[in-house]
Amino acid sequence: MAEELKDTKVVDTAAPSDKKADKAKDKKKSNKPSLWSRIKTFFRSYKAEMKKIVWSRPKQVFANTLLVLVCMIAVAAVIALLDFLFQHALSGLTSLIAHL
Repeated sequence: MAEELKDTKVVDTAAPSDKKADKAKDKKKSNKPSLWSRIKTFFRSYKAEMKKIVWSRPKQVFANTLLVLVCMIAVAAVIALLDFLFQHALSGLTSLIAHL
């Protein structure tokens, strides 16, 4: 009976690395499109999306740019004024403390 069991055993002669190589080959043979077709598809969809954009008129862009520049100048003036005030306040405090 022991001899019968020996005959029924299945021996796997393939090395584990061979199995991994077979799985890797199967993955490479997937239905993935070629690189060039994927690049073409990307640029086609890119072009389609660019056509969907509603671009502002040059007059509106100029007005928005002007608004941003005016706001930047106003904020810079406020920061400069605060810097000037704090500088003089601190120098006044240091001279007051030095005289004590």
